[in-house]
Amino acid sequence: MGTGASKNMEDGTNDSEEREEGHSGGQLYVSLKMENYRLKGELLPHVYGSVPLIGSWDSSKALSMERESASMWELSFVVPPNHETLDFKFLLKSKYSNTPCVVEEGPNRLLTGGTLEGDARLAVFRLNADEVVEYRVFIKADRVSPFDLAASWRAYQENLQPSTVRGIPDVSINSMPQMGAEEMEVIVPDTSSVCSGSGMVESKSVGTFSPLQKQDHRGLFVDRGVGSPRLVKSASASTFSSDLKLDTETKNTMPAAAGAVAAAAVADQMLGPKEHRHLAIVLVGLPARGKTFTAAKLTRYLRWLGHDTKHFNVGKYRRLKHGTNQSADFFRADNPEGLDARNEVAALAMEDMISWMQEGGQVGIFDATNSTRQRRNMLMKMAEGNCKIIFLETICNDERIIERNIRLKIQQSPDYAEEPDFVAGMQDFRDRLANYERVYEPVEEGSYIKMIDMVSGYGGQIQVNNISGYLPGRIVFFLVNTHLTPRPILLTRHGESRDNVRARIGGDSVLSDAGEIYAKKLAHFVEKRLKSERAASIWTSTLQRTILTASPIVAFPKIQWRALDEINAGVCDGMTYEEIKRNMPEEYESRKKDKLRYRYPRGESYLDVIQRLEPVIIELERQRAPVVVISHQAVLRALYAYFADRPLKEIPHIEVPLHTIIEIQMGVTGVQEKRYKLMD
Repeated sequence: MGTGASKNMEDGTNDSEEREEGHSGGQLYVSLKMENYRLKGELLPHVYGSVPLIGSWDSSKALSMERESASMWELSFVVPPNHETLDFKFLLKSKYSNTPCVVEEGPNRLLTGGTLEGDARLAVFRLNADEVVEYRVFIKADRVSPFDLAASWRAYQENLQPSTVRGIPDVSINSMPQMGAEEMEVIVPDTSSVCSGSGMVESKSVGTFSPLQKQDHRGLFVDRGVGSPRLVKSASASTFSSDLKLDTETKNTMPAAAGAVAAAAVADQMLGPKEHRHLAIVLVGLPARGKTFTAAKLTRYLRWLGHDTKHFNVGKYRRLKHGTNQSADFFRADNPEGLDARNEVAALAMEDMISWMQEGGQVGIFDATNSTRQRRNMLMKMAEGNCKIIFLETICNDERIIERNIRLKIQQSPDYAEEPDFVAGMQDFRDRLANYERVYEPVEEGSYIKMIDMVSGYGGQIQVNNISGYLPGRIVFFLVNTHLTPRPILLTRHGESRDNVRARIGGDSVLSDAGEIYAKKLAHFVEKRLKSERAASIWTSTLQRTILTASPIVAFPKIQWRALDEINAGVCDGMTYEEIKRNMPEEYESRKKDKLRYRYPRGESYLDVIQRLEPVIIELERQRAPVVVISHQAVLRALYAYFADRPLKEIPHIEVPLHTIIEIQMGVTGVQEKRYKLMD
């Protein structure tokens, strides 16, 4: 027979006292376990119930339990004080198919303020008229203070790699000295692995989706139970030390960025289930819907933020293995040889992506049609235990855009490089497209993002299902603001300043005589280049050398961005590099050793600049008209690196000379660059 258990955190306190203390001093940490569970086909243990656990008693939105050991499945979560009455049941359902679920028999289980109502009982499931299975379940509730929740970060301090700059870690967590008190073991929950609801989110106006929310609409944090930190806590509740040994794989998933990005990496990758440390964005959609273009833009954006990202194009695998001369018949669903061949190369690409992740890669972009549920189920099974999959489906109903994309395919795709007859190539591609359309199944399973008529940049919808965490949120926010409208972006440094002449860094000086000449030449160039662009705008920093450079331009509105200010040199502001070398030799050597990560004392690093420039990048992606950005060397290096897809380590060394315009042309075929030198 099975047992159920409910435990109050403080022995000797009655229920009313404990509830009152809990509301003011902590949150309820609930652990649900199922013992001696054996798989029945594809059926896996799940939990569903009332708000805030999962909501609406909808079995399709049930939370899956995760395997804790060979005989134990577990689901744990933190519940806010205003939702401490939980009404729930266990059920068995398939993770990959639409097989009917099996709900446990008996009344609902009710947990109020950490106390289980009624008698403990087994979880009984009737699989069919002749087969009934029973499992032991354990239900445990503890009060956890905000201090305890925050302490889960401490467990990973040993894993955070120090920077090469002055030996300062990119992320550090202060710990208090040992108090020598008697110690006891407690489990501290993972508050960063957020359980998102399955409700659909639609955004019909660009920029309305909020991606930074770490807590879902129920106010519920969920810990899947895999890799949760085990801490040793002293009775004084002030000292923590870690007995957790992390593998080297986690170290490789830390991004080469600082601040919010690094904090999110700790929270989303290291405290969550092992497979959530790696993310697979699996493209879904019919041909000529902009999948590869979207994949390339997303890859460039994530790399720029510091996440190790790689684009896996299944079409390249197919061409390497089966050649480029496959006709439309190869893509018929009733062609078993073609179907097996396409599934084989998709599996090969997926295996390569997983291997790359195991070697340290973080985000894989899996680019293929993946247009059937059977193919997507295959990928989900391969990903299980290795990475988290988010499907990204691109849907386009604009026939003009589809026709344009088809023509670009015939002109640019290696599949038609050996086809001299453009009309014949068009017909073959249309036949291929028809083969996919006959069997196409929209995504309705797992975590997914649907982009519906978003490519034009005018209206459209983005639908989000079961998405949570910092990085997936950033991806959604980026996709909301991206489109294919061609337009130029002009990048230029301010005209030469008086501090430039004196070789002094930072400051807020006015222009030199040469700088004033450049300002006039720039105005003439911009007004001539953009004379037909009524909606163009001029962006500057808040420092007067950029504002003065922009002042002769009268045809377009000007916008000042503090985010475009030059890198903050801190205590070195106004000094020359020779003065820094003479007076602060250690700082000079630290900067020389690692310019990317080096942070001026009381100032910024290049990584800090990248983070504050993210809103600028998002707005540049959102703009449909030309933009002229007049800024500073470090800032323009970071912006240029985004468009040119340059590695982070190269950013401090990119050449951005004075009195030169870099024109970035953004359009359907990607990013192209031109440079105009207006003065020697």
